[in-house]
Amino acid sequence: MVRIGNASGFYGDRFGAVQEMLTGGELDYLTGDYLAELTMLILGRDRMKDPSLGYAKTFLRQMRENLALAVDRGVQVVVNAGGLNPHGLAVALRELAAELKVDARIAFVSGDDLSSRAAELGLGSPLTANAYLGGFGIKNALLHGADVVVTGRITDASLTVGPAAAAFGWTERDLDPIAGAVIAGHVIECGAQATGGNYSFFTEIPMGHLGFPIAELHRDGSSVITKHEGTGGAVTLGTVTSQLLYEVRGPRYYNPDATARLDSVQLTQEGPDRVAISRATGEAPPTDLKVSLNNLAGIRNEVAVVLTGLDIEAKAELFKQQFTDALPARPAELEWTLVRHDRPDAPTEEQASAILHCVARDTDPQKVGRPFANTAVELALASFPGFTLTAPPGNGSPYGIFEPGYVDAELVEHRVTQPDGLTLLIPPSPLRAKPIIDDDDPAADTTVDFGPVTQLPLGTIAGARSGDKGGSANVGVWVRTDEQYQWLDSFLSTDKIAELLPEAADLTIHRYRLPNLRAINFVIEDILGRGVAENVRFDPQAKGLGEWLRSRHVPIPERFID
Repeated sequence: MVRIGNASGFYGDRFGAVQEMLTGGELDYLTGDYLAELTMLILGRDRMKDPSLGYAKTFLRQMRENLALAVDRGVQVVVNAGGLNPHGLAVALRELAAELKVDARIAFVSGDDLSSRAAELGLGSPLTANAYLGGFGIKNALLHGADVVVTGRITDASLTVGPAAAAFGWTERDLDPIAGAVIAGHVIECGAQATGGNYSFFTEIPMGHLGFPIAELHRDGSSVITKHEGTGGAVTLGTVTSQLLYEVRGPRYYNPDATARLDSVQLTQEGPDRVAISRATGEAPPTDLKVSLNNLAGIRNEVAVVLTGLDIEAKAELFKQQFTDALPARPAELEWTLVRHDRPDAPTEEQASAILHCVARDTDPQKVGRPFANTAVELALASFPGFTLTAPPGNGSPYGIFEPGYVDAELVEHRVTQPDGLTLLIPPSPLRAKPIIDDDDPAADTTVDFGPVTQLPLGTIAGARSGDKGGSANVGVWVRTDEQYQWLDSFLSTDKIAELLPEAADLTIHRYRLPNLRAINFVIEDILGRGVAENVRFDPQAKGLGEWLRSRHVPIPERFID
């Protein structure tokens, strides 16, 4: 058994988590996930300003405080903080180790950056183009004695697959064990989300300063999810189920080293803060690698005015007409949104208020810069009664567009540079095959009479976890008993989701059944427009979409209500 901890779920996560994980108990490996689709765009802008940058600078500062501690404790560190420049981060780490007089062996994984070859690969001309690599470059680096391995864009689960493959000597043909590591890696990749963070039933567990998760992995790919003793939060069937549903699609979870079947895994509460994951089934990985493509699309600016009291719609229409007519230059895109407040518990004036947002986008900064925002200010004494802005005018800021691409893994040079400087190519899995696309699952037909019902929020009995998938979003919904799942599976159809989430009514909704988790996962296409960096939705990353769904009143069988 090896213990693989995680100390970062995103670029900006708790800075002190690295030290907490190193000092809180025994570990063999410590991982950190610093990359997201939006992060790649941020790092791309950093690299435009300074070619020596493009990596997560936070990790370098964390190592200044903790590199010696990790080496002393024999904990090998694996992170994707290299971003767009893993070589640059490796050089900075070697310089830091020399400065600190720490004998640390540094390796890095590269080859994911396809930006210089994007056009020839049919990917256009993006600002960033990074293929999602697997874990076998990490495996090679660890077997050659690396104390720290930094990578560019790999799949989040590969941070766990690499150490496990190194510890147990797995080859590409060990699909079931690799799938188990993929599942465990997916659970711990987002840090404290596995120990109670963003958890629907957070009132049932001790919150506060949450501990970060640990996967105790075994040679057969089974694992136990836990955390250091005495840390906050909890590891339960619910917290692990929620994280398994995070940002996934159908039963097949594709990774470069194996396709893990989410519908095969079994969860068991083994003890306090210990959830066992077993029976993971692996299939051949897909032929192609997913590629993260980011483009700078232009400049975006926004104004928001407060409408109070009577005639809200008329006030909104007046301002829209006046503002549009007064603009010195019309932006390419103008997007209006009126948000009504209905909060009896709010301060008196806020109960009767609404917010009118106007978002402008254009490639010409003059059309969406200060003159655009000043137009709203100039109407302050010449428009509807009670006019006020929520914020002073600004100059606008660049925004980007994310889209996925795909490229044959044979065309990507997955490289590992070992601590001694030797660089090797990591061939793609010889088992690669055309992916099997999961079909949508309709709601189950049932003749069961669940008895009298009461209109209550769906969240009375159901948990949910949601997140962004490019321009789409997923919402995973789960319950705690087999009987509740039988009801949920028959009740929560795609039509019902469209009814409960009006913003999804005209969009394509996919439905996938995961009975082993007592869960149903929905994927709503295009609800986030052209991705997190572009849209100005109230909840731009769909993190609250699951909680919005849970708040909707539905007829729940009274027998389920405790």
